[in-house]
Parts: sequence; structure tokens; C-alpha cells
Amino acid sequence: MLDETHDSKLRSVAASANGHSSFPIQNLPLGVFSLGGGERRLGTAIGDEVLDLTAAAKAGLLDASSARLVLTAGDTLNGIFSKPAPVRRKLRAATSKLLSDGSASAALQGLLHPSAACTMHMPAKVGGYTDFYAGINHAMNVGRLFRPDNPLLPNYKYVPIGYHGRTSSIVASGEPVVRPSGQRKLASEATPTFGPCRNLDYELELGFWIGPGNPRSVGIPIKEAGDHIAGVCLLNDWSARDIQAWEYQPLGPFLCKNFATTVSPWVVTSDALAPYRCAQPPRPAGDPSPLSYLLDENDQRTGLIDIALEVYLVPAGTTTEYKLSSGTGRSMYWTPAQLVAHHTCGGCNLEPGDLFGSGTLSGETPDSLGSLLEMTGGGQKSLQLSNDISRKFLNDGDTVIFRGYCRREGFASIGFGECRGTVYGAPGQA
Repeated sequence: MLDETHDSKLRSVAASANGHSSFPIQNLPLGVFSLGGGERRLGTAIGDEVLDLTAAAKAGLLDASSARLVLTAGDTLNGIFSKPAPVRRKLRAATSKLLSDGSASAALQGLLHPSAACTMHMPAKVGGYTDFYAGINHAMNVGRLFRPDNPLLPNYKYVPIGYHGRTSSIVASGEPVVRPSGQRKLASEATPTFGPCRNLDYELELGFWIGPGNPRSVGIPIKEAGDHIAGVCLLNDWSARDIQAWEYQPLGPFLCKNFATTVSPWVVTSDALAPYRCAQPPRPAGDPSPLSYLLDENDQRTGLIDIALEVYLVPAGTTTEYKLSSGTGRSMYWTPAQLVAHHTCGGCNLEPGDLFGSGTLSGETPDSLGSLLEMTGGGQKSLQLSNDISRKFLNDGDTVIFRGYCRREGFASIGFGECRGTVYGAPGQA
């Protein structure tokens, strides 16, 4: 639904927002921040600053219902996510009006803070986390490594594959990522050993924040499923590949995934993403049509989001960013709405603030792969970054950075900020 908040001509009283590549006034993502170790409050990114939404609500700068929504939410976004789309849309409109050029700029005195002075926190309390496997190119690439003659299992094109992950280890961008320990077994070893992960990897994903939930035993129809997604972030599904290879059969990921998941702290709302929605690519000839509970004409036309994704690595001991790959949100075989409809079809009740991972989003070319596992052929070859720096998997001290942008002619460019994590050695290891 496009409205005046998407107008490319709209300018902000916050000068740094005008022409900003990520946070112009047409974006207005939501997050949780603090200043100098103080209390957490709700905020909106605007250019190189953060608007204190909590203070704006207390000062009467928002309409009564929007102010009440912000103040009752407290220090997480769960309360805002829980509201129907029109209510969330009204808050966005009120924030846009407050920050628009020509508004009473004096009223914003003391409410805008430099982003560099703000500490960002997890935007919501996550009650449930599900990681899907909706990136078909990644599924094919990984399948070829382990099953060259049968890379994609037959259920993949019928059912959105996913697993329930750990919520307690989901962290905001910038939090340390400690190398996990577990059982590892090389093909050449007769028995497993215990120790730090030797093949630590990242996975480039999108995160989908769930808005209004559903009662237990009452599924969400595909026609309504999109309205249950409140916003989107970047997500790094850190993966211990050697631990994963030994433990994943027969029940799938466990220690290889539960040590850390990093999300970008700004939630780009579904309303902000309206101009960048796109059709799901036609399924290749011979692929089955989605079953009826996963098929909606409108979702097929507008169910994906055209997000350009970038992965960078800052090797340990350096300050240089090496671009590793570029991906896209258009590489999902299943739309976010299909993930919601499938997740709830058996009666599972979603709650506001639940988080979905898209699965690794790889393209079809070598420069669009979303993990080192794919880039290095499972560690069989090195990725050469410079004359003297190469990687098969991540070293201690390496920093991985994800960035994402939405661009469309006639509309402002918007971004997601950074999803960043630095690897630290396993406890007790030199």
C-alpha cells in the first residue's frame, strides 16, 4: 500500500536524511537504543541520527493513539508488532509527519541523537525462532557437495523446509561471536573428537519479524499471511560446518547452529518495503505448483522483496573490507507469506516478535554465493582475498558484515544498516 510516506520528493528536517542511502525519511525503521548506558527506549533511524520515539510520545508530538502505542510497548517492539497493519501504518505516518521538512523543528530539540552515540539492542524479545531453507540455489549447491547425483530432495519443491532454532543466542549486530566447541569427525578419522569448531562459516539470510500472532490450532490463511509480517532485517545464521557434518543426521542442526545468530538491529517495516515488492519468479518447467494452502494470486505477484544484499569480510588484524558476494531477496523459492501459512497450518501459534530466517540466499553465479561453504567447495579450495590473505573458513578475529538496500526508479533508496559480527576464540583456547 503506497501513500504519502513513500513520496520520493519528501524531505526531512533532519538534514543528513536527505539523500541518505539507507535511512531517508521514506524508510523510518524501528529499533531499540540507549544512550550512555541509560534506559532502553524506542527509536527511528533518520539519516545519521536516531529519533527518540519514546520521548516524542511523552512530549505529545505524536497523535494520541500512536503515542499510547509507543508508551505501552515499553522497551521492546513486541507491543507494536502485535497491532494490525493499519495501526502500525498510522504510527509510521505520524513519525513521517513529525520528521518532515517544514515541521516544527524546535520541538525536536533534544530528541535527535547522533547514531554513533547510540547503543543498539535487540529490537524485540524473541519467543520463537524458525530457520527456513527457502534459498533454492544454496540448497542445490550444498546438495551437490554431499549428494552429487541427487542434490535436491524431492520434498523441497512441495514443502517449505525449516527447523526450530534457539532464541536465547540471537544477538544484535556488533555482539561478539565466540567460536563454538563440539564433536567433530573428519572422513579420515575413525572416531570423533571434541574441540573448537574448525570450519566456522556465515550464512547470508533475511529475517522476518512476526507481527500479530494466531490462536493455537487456528492456521493463518495464505491470503492473510503477509499482514502477519511486521518487518524485515538482515540475519547471519552462523554455522559450525564440521560439527554440523557429524551431528545433523538424523534430526538436523543442533550445536552447529545454537551458539549465535546475529540480526541487524533496525527493523525495516513492511510498509516501508511496499514499493520494492516483486513477483515470485515463475517456477521452472516441471516444478509442481504450490499446494492450494500455499497459493495466492496476489502473493505470487507481490510476495517477494527486491533487496540487494552484500557480504564483506574484514580479516583479523586488518581494517580492510573485502567484498565477498552480492545476493538478492528475489532468490527465495518460497515467499515470506508462504512460510507463515505453512508454519501455522498444523496449528502452531505464532506470537508477536517471533523471528523467521529465510535460509541462505545465494544466486546462480560465483560472485553471488551466500556462504563460504559454497565459495570454497566445502573447504576444498581457498578464497584468495589478497596476495597474502586467503580463507577457506573464518579465522578468529575476522569480522563479517552484511548490508542490504532496496532501490527502484521513482522511489528513494532505503537500507537496513549493518549486520556485523566478529569471531572470538573458543573459551580456554590460546
